Amino acid sequence: MRDLREDLEPVWRATARVSAPAAGGRVIMFTSARVGEGVTSLAASFACIAARRSDKPVWMVDLDLRRNPVFQGFQDGFARDVGKPGRAYDASLRQDPIYRITPRVEGARQSKLLTAHDIDGLPLLVTRFRGDRLKAGQKVRTQQAPGWWQALRGISSWSVVDAPALERSSAAMTMASAVDGIVLVVTADQSTAQEIEAARQELEAQNGRVLGVVMNRIRGDAQFADRFGA
Repeated sequence: MRDLREDLEPVWRATARVSAPAAGGRVIMFTSARVGEGVTSLAASFACIAARRSDKPVWMVDLDLRRNPVFQGFQDGFARDVGKPGRAYDASLRQDPIYRITPRVEGARQSKLLTAHDIDGLPLLVTRFRGDRLKAGQKVRTQQAPGWWQALRGISSWSVVDAPALERSSAAMTMASAVDGIVLVVTADQSTAQEIEAARQELEAQNGRVLGVVMNRIRGDAQFADRFGA
């Protein structure tokens, strides 16, 4: 995970124009067509910018429930002036969770497996799914949970969602209609125009609103190309 905050001002301005819903804060999702496009770096950097400029706490929701790359990136200290995850809070928000576990164990507190951790020095919380508490043979997948998102909007000014690539996971498709806008991330010279357009159409077929595309060059000393179409 890399710190891209210096390059994200155009993206911030474009997404800040998205109208906040009457129910509360904005929810913006970052995803990509293919694996390795740098989505997590971009989403985490954006969340840090939002946290510096918001009047309420910002949440960063990681939909990669098996690996928790966002939590791990903050734990590894992805930016010099950004603290590490601290105290864990129950992220269930007293709602049906954004995931389902199969086979379900009756009586188990499976709605409590998602936690939110303070980031030291920022009004930012990062989610973590406690997969280590699953029983042998259990699997987890994302699911629509309108009440959870509504509750999250009520306590945060921005929620930044990091979704795995479409080629690897259905999480972004599942959540497309729940968010206010979707940013597609592509690495220069990796995804084709046809793949990007196909991803846009798939997300919009799920009632998602694609705000635009960020061209992200993460290779050696290459810089971020600020190209964003709203």
